[in-house]
Amino acid sequence: MTSTELGKMNNLVAPSTLRCSITSRILDFDFNRLLINNNNGRITSSCHSKSSYLFSNNRLRPPSISAMASSTQAPSQSASSGDAIADVFQLIKAHQEKAARLPPVEEVKTVLHHSVRGFLSTYSQKYDGYPSGSMVDFACDAYGSPILAVSSLAVHTKDLLVNSKCSLLVAKDPEDRTDLVITVHGDAVPVPNEDRDVIRTAYLAKHPEAFWVDFGDFQFMRIEPKVVRFVSGVATALLGSGEFTKEEFAAAKVDPISQFAKPVTSHMNKDHSDDTKLMVQHSTSVPVDFAYMLDLDSFGFNVKAGYQGRDFKLRIPFPRRAEHRKDVKTLIVEMLQAAKSPAT
Repeated sequence: MTSTELGKMNNLVAPSTLRCSITSRILDFDFNRLLINNNNGRITSSCHSKSSYLFSNNRLRPPSISAMASSTQAPSQSASSGDAIADVFQLIKAHQEKAARLPPVEEVKTVLHHSVRGFLSTYSQKYDGYPSGSMVDFACDAYGSPILAVSSLAVHTKDLLVNSKCSLLVAKDPEDRTDLVITVHGDAVPVPNEDRDVIRTAYLAKHPEAFWVDFGDFQFMRIEPKVVRFVSGVATALLGSGEFTKEEFAAAKVDPISQFAKPVTSHMNKDHSDDTKLMVQHSTSVPVDFAYMLDLDSFGFNVKAGYQGRDFKLRIPFPRRAEHRKDVKTLIVEMLQAAKSPAT
């Protein structure tokens, strides 16, 4: 097409309309744009659905326009392949809509409780009017408030002692920007001497090699939350987010089963990866190529799975809620037996 012809086309069709038309044709192939609605209030989205939960990650990309144009595959074969992928997406969407999850505030508090590092933002004292940022280790106290071990020599410590207002950003999966991201807005205040031993124990439980916390220039500071925000689906067609007041966050509980996630998932991934794949296939009816466990809680477990060269995340619910650690093993055995049963 010549530049003159292109100019005529632009006069007939607005550039934004043309881009949307092209984009809409490839979105069905883009895992990154697929958001799964969840009726239990998981996320409030900009499209007014009650909730949305992203199961895809950044590795999934739509086929490029040039690649599509240069394909030698017959049109009927391309259509058939596209229909097959669309059918798989529909299976996943239907399954994820009904997959049991923790209430949003409990999930956020649980993720924070098990996290160890985040990005701290403070008001810079050196560069007045500009924010300052630092990567920091942290642990949570019994109420879910983040605890920092800070040196008097650190820039962020100097900032906080002048202006206590700050925020702590924590990513559930730092390698996947579409996964859950949490921001705690609050005030960082020094921990009273009478609380130091308890706080020190909690911090060292998460950071056992942090011997420097006993150095003279270190002190503990607690971020007292004012608002806790979460967001999921960054860089996708829909953006879901929500927030909780300090009262809502304080009242929420950390899921009791999540503490067993590491030993259970490590064992399953090391010794029973094929069993995990079978359970995912049986639960979702999707013939995934592989699946490994990421974490678990009282209502089920999360996996990273692959299908035809694409990776994505899925929620796999337990048949019923797990009340204690022994339940987790019992439920997984039940799910595996169901997956292997000829009748299913």
